[in-house]
Amino acid sequence: MPMNTAIPHQVMAISQRMAKVTGMSAIELLTVLSILSLLMALAVPGFQSLIERWRVQQAVEAMKSTLYYARSEAVKRGGRIGIQKNANNTNGCSLASTNEEWSCGWFVFHDSNNNGTWNSGEEILQTYSTPAKVNVIHHSGGAKIKVDRYGKMSGLNAKGFSFSPDPAGISSPATRGICMASGGRIRVIEDIPCA
Repeated sequence: MPMNTAIPHQVMAISQRMAKVTGMSAIELLTVLSILSLLMALAVPGFQSLIERWRVQQAVEAMKSTLYYARSEAVKRGGRIGIQKNANNTNGCSLASTNEEWSCGWFVFHDSNNNGTWNSGEEILQTYSTPAKVNVIHHSGGAKIKVDRYGKMSGLNAKGFSFSPDPAGISSPATRGICMASGGRIRVIEDIPCA
Protein backbone atom coordinates (compact mmCIF):
# COMPACT_ATOMS: atom_id res chain seq x y z
CA MET A 1 0.00 0.00 0.00
CA PRO A 2 1.53 3.28 -1.05
CA MET A 3 1.79 6.04 1.62
CA ASN A 4 0.47 9.50 0.90
CA THR A 5 3.30 11.83 1.89
CA ALA A 6 1.65 14.99 0.55
CA ILE A 7 -0.66 15.50 3.58
CA PRO A 8 2.09 15.74 6.25
CA HIS A 9 3.99 18.23 4.05
CA GLN A 10 0.87 20.43 3.68
CA VAL A 11 0.28 20.42 7.46
CA MET A 12 3.88 21.38 8.06
CA ALA A 13 3.73 24.26 5.55
CA ILE A 14 0.53 25.66 7.18
CA SER A 15 2.03 25.53 10.68
CA GLN A 16 5.18 27.36 9.47
CA ARG A 17 3.04 30.14 7.91
CA MET A 18 1.03 30.53 11.15
CA ALA A 19 4.19 30.84 13.21
CA LYS A 20 5.32 33.78 11.08
CA VAL A 21 2.01 35.70 11.46
CA THR A 22 1.55 35.62 15.26
CA GLY A 23 3.74 38.56 16.41
CA MET A 24 3.80 42.38 16.43
CA SER A 25 6.79 44.46 15.56
CA ALA A 26 8.15 47.02 18.02
CA ILE A 27 7.05 49.87 15.75
CA GLU A 28 3.46 48.58 15.66
CA LEU A 29 3.43 48.23 19.45
CA LEU A 30 4.77 51.77 19.97
CA THR A 31 2.18 53.15 17.54
CA VAL A 32 -0.67 51.48 19.42
CA LEU A 33 0.66 52.70 22.78
CA SER A 34 1.03 56.29 21.58
CA ILE A 35 -2.54 56.30 20.21
CA LEU A 36 -3.88 54.90 23.51
CA SER A 37 -1.96 57.49 25.57
CA LEU A 38 -3.31 60.30 23.37
CA LEU A 39 -6.88 59.04 23.82
CA MET A 40 -6.39 58.79 27.59
CA ALA A 41 -5.04 62.36 27.75
CA LEU A 42 -8.14 63.59 25.94
CA ALA A 43 -10.56 61.54 28.06
CA VAL A 44 -9.25 62.27 31.60
CA PRO A 45 -10.76 65.79 31.95
CA GLY A 46 -14.16 64.46 30.89
CA PHE A 47 -13.94 61.65 33.42
CA GLN A 48 -12.95 64.11 36.16
CA SER A 49 -16.12 66.12 35.58
CA LEU A 50 -18.18 62.93 35.57
CA ILE A 51 -16.64 61.77 38.85
CA GLU A 52 -17.28 65.17 40.48
CA ARG A 53 -20.94 65.07 39.44
CA TRP A 54 -21.32 61.52 40.74
CA ARG A 55 -19.77 62.37 44.14
CA VAL A 56 -21.93 65.47 44.56
CA GLN A 57 -25.07 63.57 43.52
CA GLN A 58 -24.26 60.81 46.01
CA ALA A 59 -23.98 63.34 48.86
CA VAL A 60 -27.19 65.14 47.80
CA GLU A 61 -29.18 61.89 47.74
CA ALA A 62 -27.79 60.93 51.14
CA MET A 63 -28.86 64.26 52.66
CA LYS A 64 -32.34 64.00 51.17
CA SER A 65 -32.64 60.50 52.58
CA THR A 66 -31.40 61.70 55.98
CA LEU A 67 -33.91 64.56 56.14
CA TYR A 68 -36.83 62.28 55.24
CA TYR A 69 -35.63 59.62 57.68
CA ALA A 70 -35.25 62.13 60.53
CA ARG A 71 -38.75 63.49 59.93
CA SER A 72 -40.32 60.03 59.90
CA GLU A 73 -38.45 59.00 63.07
CA ALA A 74 -39.51 62.22 64.82
CA VAL A 75 -43.17 61.64 63.97
CA LYS A 76 -42.90 58.00 65.04
CA ARG A 77 -41.08 58.78 68.33
CA GLY A 78 -42.93 61.97 69.25
CA GLY A 79 -40.01 64.27 68.46
CA ARG A 80 -36.61 64.18 70.13
CA ILE A 81 -34.65 63.56 66.93
CA GLY A 82 -31.54 65.45 65.93
CA ILE A 83 -29.19 65.64 62.97
CA GLN A 84 -25.65 66.70 63.75
CA LYS A 85 -22.54 67.17 61.63
CA ASN A 86 -19.49 65.00 62.20
CA ALA A 87 -16.58 66.78 63.81
CA ASN A 88 -13.62 67.92 61.74
CA ASN A 89 -10.96 65.20 61.24
CA THR A 90 -13.56 62.41 61.48
CA ASN A 91 -12.21 59.49 59.43
CA GLY A 92 -9.34 61.69 58.19
CA CYS A 93 -11.66 64.34 56.70
CA SER A 94 -10.48 67.93 57.22
CA LEU A 95 -13.22 69.82 55.35
CA ALA A 96 -15.46 70.66 58.36
CA SER A 97 -13.59 73.22 60.43
CA THR A 98 -16.60 75.56 60.93
CA ASN A 99 -20.18 74.94 62.08
CA GLU A 100 -21.57 75.51 58.59
CA GLU A 101 -19.24 72.94 56.95
CA TRP A 102 -20.80 69.45 57.03
CA SER A 103 -18.28 67.96 54.58
CA CYS A 104 -17.14 65.17 56.96
CA GLY A 105 -20.66 63.76 57.13
CA TRP A 106 -23.51 63.72 59.64
CA PHE A 107 -25.58 61.47 61.85
CA VAL A 108 -29.18 61.16 63.07
CA PHE A 109 -29.69 60.49 66.76
CA HIS A 110 -32.44 60.04 69.33
CA ASP A 111 -32.21 63.19 71.46
CA SER A 112 -33.44 61.65 74.70
CA ASN A 113 -32.85 64.78 76.82
CA ASN A 114 -34.21 67.05 74.02
CA ASN A 115 -31.30 69.50 74.19
CA GLY A 116 -30.58 69.33 70.44
CA THR A 117 -27.02 68.05 70.90
CA TRP A 118 -25.83 64.45 70.87
CA ASN A 119 -24.60 63.29 74.27
CA SER A 120 -22.80 60.08 75.12
CA GLY A 121 -25.33 57.33 75.64
CA GLU A 122 -27.90 58.70 73.18
CA GLU A 123 -28.74 56.29 70.39
CA ILE A 124 -27.28 57.02 66.96
CA LEU A 125 -29.85 55.93 64.38
CA GLN A 126 -28.02 56.61 61.12
CA THR A 127 -24.58 57.86 60.07
CA TYR A 128 -23.22 59.08 56.76
CA SER A 129 -19.70 60.02 55.65
CA THR A 130 -19.53 62.16 52.53
CA PRO A 131 -17.48 61.04 49.54
CA ALA A 132 -13.96 62.44 49.33
CA LYS A 133 -13.54 65.94 47.92
CA VAL A 134 -17.15 67.11 48.35
CA ASN A 135 -17.93 70.35 50.19
CA VAL A 136 -21.25 70.40 52.05
CA ILE A 137 -22.30 73.80 53.39
CA HIS A 138 -25.26 74.28 55.75
CA HIS A 139 -26.29 77.87 54.99
CA SER A 140 -27.94 78.56 58.33
CA GLY A 141 -24.52 78.01 59.88
CA GLY A 142 -25.58 75.49 62.52
CA ALA A 143 -23.84 72.26 63.47
CA LYS A 144 -27.15 70.57 64.24
CA ILE A 145 -30.82 70.36 63.28
CA LYS A 146 -33.56 69.52 65.76
CA VAL A 147 -36.73 67.74 64.60
CA ASP A 148 -39.97 68.03 66.58
CA ARG A 149 -42.89 65.62 66.86
CA TYR A 150 -44.56 67.10 63.76
CA GLY A 151 -41.45 66.70 61.60
CA LYS A 152 -40.65 70.41 61.64
CA MET A 153 -36.94 71.17 61.63
CA SER A 154 -35.35 73.96 63.62
CA GLY A 155 -31.85 74.91 62.59
CA LEU A 156 -32.61 74.40 58.89
CA ASN A 157 -33.55 77.70 57.27
CA ALA A 158 -34.84 78.41 53.78
CA LYS A 159 -31.33 78.61 52.30
CA GLY A 160 -30.72 74.90 52.93
CA PHE A 161 -27.52 73.13 51.90
CA SER A 162 -25.08 73.42 49.02
CA PHE A 163 -22.92 70.59 47.68
CA SER A 164 -19.88 71.24 45.48
CA PRO A 165 -16.72 69.44 44.44
CA ASP A 166 -13.50 70.36 46.24
CA PRO A 167 -11.46 72.37 45.25
CA ALA A 168 -13.61 73.66 42.35
CA GLY A 169 -16.27 75.05 44.72
CA ILE A 170 -19.66 76.47 43.81
CA SER A 171 -18.47 77.66 40.38
CA SER A 172 -18.39 74.02 39.25
CA PRO A 173 -21.28 72.83 37.03
CA ALA A 174 -21.56 69.82 39.38
CA THR A 175 -22.75 72.04 42.26
CA ARG A 176 -26.22 71.32 43.65
CA GLY A 177 -28.34 72.59 46.52
CA ILE A 178 -31.10 71.23 48.73
CA CYS A 179 -33.99 73.46 49.74
CA MET A 180 -36.66 72.51 52.23
CA ALA A 181 -40.02 74.27 52.42
CA SER A 182 -41.71 74.86 55.76
CA GLY A 183 -44.19 72.12 54.87
CA GLY A 184 -41.32 69.65 54.50
CA ARG A 185 -41.04 69.40 50.71
CA ILE A 186 -37.43 68.89 49.66
CA ARG A 187 -36.16 69.94 46.26
CA VAL A 188 -32.77 69.77 44.61
CA ILE A 189 -31.61 72.87 42.71
CA GLU A 190 -28.71 73.79 40.45
CA ASP A 191 -28.61 77.53 41.22
CA ILE A 192 -27.70 78.01 44.87
CA PRO A 193 -28.66 79.28 47.39
CA CYS A 194 -32.35 78.57 47.66
CA ALA A 195 -34.64 81.44 46.67
